[in-house]
Amino acid sequence: MREKRLIKVRDLSIGFGKGPALIRDINFDVNCGETLALVGESGSGKTQTCRAILRILPKAARIHSGTAILSSPTGGCDLLSLSERELGDIRGDRISMIFQEPMHSLSPMHKIGAQVSEVLCLHRGHSKRSAKQEVLQSFARVGFPDPERVYRSYPFEISGGMRQRAMIAMAIIAKPDLLIADEPTTALDVTTQAQVLGLIKDLQQETGMAVILVTHDLGVVANAADKVVVMRKGRIMESGSVAEVIDDPAHGYTRQLIAAAPVIPHEANPSCARTIEDPILQLQNVSKSFDLRGGGFMSKGGLVKAVRGVNFTIGRGKTFAIVGESGSGKSTVAQIALGARAPDTGGIIRFWPENGATPLEVQTLEPEEKRRFQRQAQMVFQDPFSSLSPRMQVIDTLTEPLEIHNIGIRRERQDRAVELLEQVGLSPSMLRRFPHAFSGGQRQRLSIARALALRPSLLVCDEPTSALDLSVQAQVLELLEDIRDRMALSYLFISHDLAVVARIADEVAVMRRGQIVEQAAPDVLFTAPKHPYTKALIAACLEPSVCQKIDLDAVATGAGNPQSWPEEYRFKDMIAPELVETDPGHFVRVAL
Repeated sequence: MREKRLIKVRDLSIGFGKGPALIRDINFDVNCGETLALVGESGSGKTQTCRAILRILPKAARIHSGTAILSSPTGGCDLLSLSERELGDIRGDRISMIFQEPMHSLSPMHKIGAQVSEVLCLHRGHSKRSAKQEVLQSFARVGFPDPERVYRSYPFEISGGMRQRAMIAMAIIAKPDLLIADEPTTALDVTTQAQVLGLIKDLQQETGMAVILVTHDLGVVANAADKVVVMRKGRIMESGSVAEVIDDPAHGYTRQLIAAAPVIPHEANPSCARTIEDPILQLQNVSKSFDLRGGGFMSKGGLVKAVRGVNFTIGRGKTFAIVGESGSGKSTVAQIALGARAPDTGGIIRFWPENGATPLEVQTLEPEEKRRFQRQAQMVFQDPFSSLSPRMQVIDTLTEPLEIHNIGIRRERQDRAVELLEQVGLSPSMLRRFPHAFSGGQRQRLSIARALALRPSLLVCDEPTSALDLSVQAQVLELLEDIRDRMALSYLFISHDLAVVARIADEVAVMRRGQIVEQAAPDVLFTAPKHPYTKALIAACLEPSVCQKIDLDAVATGAGNPQSWPEEYRFKDMIAPELVETDPGHFVRVAL
């Protein structure tokens, strides 16, 4: 039976201001029940193409030419020539869109339940009471454990992953004919990403909904798409079925994107006992509790243990990675390691300034001593745009740490800024620019340069590549590896991306709800995992191959309730088994 075409885009060209079209000659079709992936790096025109279909482009944008024909029982209509009133009846009804950053798309002044209910009230004529019941059912469907609580919440009161789920619920509640999903899983943990993709696929099977999926993640494409359009600098480079484009790419740019995608290892090496003769950082029996006061939305009060009994040692010149979902305690451990948070009583953080030196106990340092320690231990943050002051030129950003620590005179600080830019592969001519003049990858290089200004021996990298395109991510990882090897740096690397960790780490610890549940070298951990939670993370890791399909059952089991795990791994009243060495160099939280 011939598939029914839902939307046909022809000769779409978009420009900005009075200039020529920057996005040119875009052509594609999407059939009912089908998923089309628009793939490419930032700036390729993916998002603006989708926004043009709904005519929600920025003010400076102008559609030069093209049609977007949406089929209907009465024939069809060109979305690009409809009046605003006619288009308003289609937006949120026949076509819905999930935006990349839900915090910017949800009103901070209105509760989430009211915002999602509005769709049903506007387009389906529901009363507030009947809309609420349907919204609560939709919230349960997208995986909220307490839909009523989310219904009463404001966007700032829930996590990023929960906000993204709320956006998905809003987009699908009216059962649209076409869902446009703009990077719907970029900010999500791998297990949440897998569940969201599975949910969208289920809805397609039930309702025949078509999906346009905007992404730079080829693993998502291989698992979720039927057809692919590869874009670069506003032009289509290649298009076809997912099997043709991903497994047998014809264009060099597509091959470049696929080559840049990191993958987890598939061949196991024998595990071996690990000895660290020259340690730089050690955490021993580190826990962290937070006292949540009663009366607020987030809690009824009480003590919450964010980190529980963490132990590890990082060798000088090595990379120790921590992986896990949001809320697992990764970033709290990083803050404790830097002395930014104090551990609970009994926790010890030891730092060796150099080989053979007497270690510093970071948790007992006086303010001036901690200041000297933090010269040697610096941090690279996840979002370089937020961590770089928009009001400071690059030269001021790079020399500020030197001024704070009273290092050198003005000329020496400027020379150091030039040296730092060259170390991270940027030109000294960029010293007088502001952060907004740089791409995401360049801003992350500036963040790394700033972290290196004080010549530290330890860098804590908190999700340093999660917001970057694949090719830029590969460049930043290569830069971090090069700097580590050239300068004998040590890394504590925080991430939820197992493929990135597999590339850069010498040892990996998997955290879940404040505890390390498994730890080993990456080629051992990823090829012979033992803990159910580690297996879930690996099962949820998407690779750019149509042969490597996601195992949603394994994800649901390992990432779900610990009572569903085999008995030797289960928690009993929040008391977990001990972390034991099951094989040389391989540690698992299991009852033997």
